Amino acid sequence: MLPPWTDADPLLAAAADRFGTPAYVYLTDRITARAEQLNADFGRWFKLSYAVKCNPNVALLSWLKGSVPYLDVSSIGEVRRAISAGWSASDLSFTGPAKRRAELAEAVSLGVGDVVLESLEEALALDELAGAAGVKAHVLVRLSPDRVPKGFGDHMAGRPSPFGIDVEVAADVLPRIAALPNLHLAGLHIYSGTQSLKPEAIVENWRIFIDQFRKFCSLIDLCPERLVFGSGLGIPHHSGDQMLDTSAISAAIGTDLEALKAEPRFASTELVLELGRYLVGEAGVFLTSVLRVKSSRGSKIILCDAGMNGHLAATGQFGMVLRRNYLMHRVGGGETTEKVDVHGPLCTSIDRLASGVELPALSPGDIIAVYPSGAYGPTASPQSFISHPVMRELLIEGDQMTDISPP
Repeated sequence: MLPPWTDADPLLAAAADRFGTPAYVYLTDRITARAEQLNADFGRWFKLSYAVKCNPNVALLSWLKGSVPYLDVSSIGEVRRAISAGWSASDLSFTGPAKRRAELAEAVSLGVGDVVLESLEEALALDELAGAAGVKAHVLVRLSPDRVPKGFGDHMAGRPSPFGIDVEVAADVLPRIAALPNLHLAGLHIYSGTQSLKPEAIVENWRIFIDQFRKFCSLIDLCPERLVFGSGLGIPHHSGDQMLDTSAISAAIGTDLEALKAEPRFASTELVLELGRYLVGEAGVFLTSVLRVKSSRGSKIILCDAGMNGHLAATGQFGMVLRRNYLMHRVGGGETTEKVDVHGPLCTSIDRLASGVELPALSPGDIIAVYPSGAYGPTASPQSFISHPVMRELLIEGDQMTDISPP
């Protein structure tokens, strides 16, 4: 279990004093601890793949080279980011339901490790491009299961979906992809649900994956080099959320994974666990400074130097069905608390970081820490809206603090 963010208050105060706010702060010690936990629970079966979309900061990607062996990228822009951070193109898997032809061509020319195919049309386009380049492109086919267990924050299968090939038609599509002369089918990929805090739901979902992998590998007589499991591992964002017990997942799914690996078809298969927020989400905190405190019709309103423009997810505008406050505290603490509404500086009523949140008495100049903020932060927020300053990004390794803000 990671230590509470209040333990990091001296570092956070120092970061705000040195670099100002608004700012994101990422603590590498917390990422290291999470990677070690994942490897302890799942390392006997899985290698890890980090989904770049959740935090694509180039300096962070460079640092992650020592923590995970693979990256999952979702655009040619992320491919370029990864390579600029020192990653080999061969260590990347390229997902996304609507890759442009130019993106596929560049992926072929760069030698991206696996292009994850999400439709027959995409496979035909890639086959043509690989043939023109005189190479065989390594591919995975993403499957879309017909159901996702209850307990996931977002479903990417089990209903009409842009992601992957529906399992209802895969028996027809997969043999056609496998027969394309300029593609090397290396394996299969499933990511059907995300942000689950329920071990039993994750275990049930992975069992669905295993069943589908068995079925379709047998159908086309494929001994896969790689099978990608979309992890679905969630992190607590709100008061009352329970920390996910990954050891319970490991204990429950171990027999299933061992049985899969015992089958001759899968004896040499590499299993990959793809995840994003679970690795870095709880390693990041968002710092915003109090500018004004005002009363309005019986409510106390805290006005800060950033809100929705810096942290869209915390305002409930990033896939949250029912808006709930992110976890937050006043840096430096305080004994008595009061209910306040926390707003940013934007001229829109939806620029609200919290409603009725309990915080110590706040004054101009105080710093509020909002978390978990290591995933879906700066690049998932409308930083250009109303032209306020962009967010700084800071990396803390031990007691060393570095500004890693994009140029």
